[in-house]
Amino acid sequence: MKKQTAITKRHDPQTLAVMNDVMTQAGQAANKAAANIAFDDHTARKANNTIRRKVADLALFESFLRSAGVPASGLFDNPKAWRGVTWGLVETFKVWMLKQSYAIASINGRLSTVRTYARIAAKAGAITAQESILIASVQGYANKEAKHIDDKRRAEGMDTRKSNKKAEAVSIPEDIAQALKQQADTPQGRRDTLIMCLLLDHGLRVGEIAILTRAAFDLKAGTFTFYRPKVNKTQTHELTGDTRKAAIAYFKRDAPDDGILWRRSCKGTGKLSSPMSPISATRALTKRVELLGRHAGIEGLSAHDARHYWATFEARNNTPVDRLMDAGGWNSPAMPLRYIESAHIANMGTAKVKAA
Repeated sequence: MKKQTAITKRHDPQTLAVMNDVMTQAGQAANKAAANIAFDDHTARKANNTIRRKVADLALFESFLRSAGVPASGLFDNPKAWRGVTWGLVETFKVWMLKQSYAIASINGRLSTVRTYARIAAKAGAITAQESILIASVQGYANKEAKHIDDKRRAEGMDTRKSNKKAEAVSIPEDIAQALKQQADTPQGRRDTLIMCLLLDHGLRVGEIAILTRAAFDLKAGTFTFYRPKVNKTQTHELTGDTRKAAIAYFKRDAPDDGILWRRSCKGTGKLSSPMSPISATRALTKRVELLGRHAGIEGLSAHDARHYWATFEARNNTPVDRLMDAGGWNSPAMPLRYIESAHIANMGTAKVKAA
């Protein structure tokens, strides 16, 4: 007996033509709708810190284009603004950044952002597929190439570190770390003490601290729970004695009841005013840490330097790498090793020295 198969309904040519016409119109309408939200969809998938970086990257690209006589604006949120962008402009942007003394890592990062948005703009119909392929072919610099390029730039008397990131972390001596956690007993000082405890005793990133709320803390249990946007993790830390003491003091007298924890400073008074917004808090806390460092005798202190201090302190006090990796919110055991400072005496703490 012959096996029965599914039967596909046959249409006459006129019906098929109508169906194809409707399908074409629907497809074009869908393409247009998708094009209008292409950038919004990309942005919605990214953490706030990543979005800020991409905004800055594209703002620099716009500045370059304007310096070349090309009016440019809206590259971050308007696909149509990319009309006319070519691989030649992107290649010239790369060379321009070299001459402007930007660090190789910064150049590579900004090129990646431009290539990504050009690809999305091509999907939205603002750039041709062929031009998108050519733009994607504009590559940054490999590590070996970077060294040769920087050697040549230095030989020409050019700076090679024009970047938002420092070449090396600022070292924080132990006595300075303790001083940073003991600010004045004022509203501003109590806030700053808690900030520095979270940085120095827990190794949090400034963006993680910026979005903390009262609800994150369980002072009775001695813990706090927080979100790490960079790695999309929620973790709980046990409060150190200093952090718990600082949290109690700040919560009792100064912290907002709702929203994020941090209030703005009233300049020169030691008092606090209205709560910060989640968008402004990271920048405000970063500036505050730099100022506190300067008052303590350290120039150029950043919140990330405190993370280096924390990782180094834990490593030198025999915290296992797997525990350090987990506590620091890293996904690889190689990452915490990059944060640990080299000892002044290279073999300090090794088994042979201890046995001597």
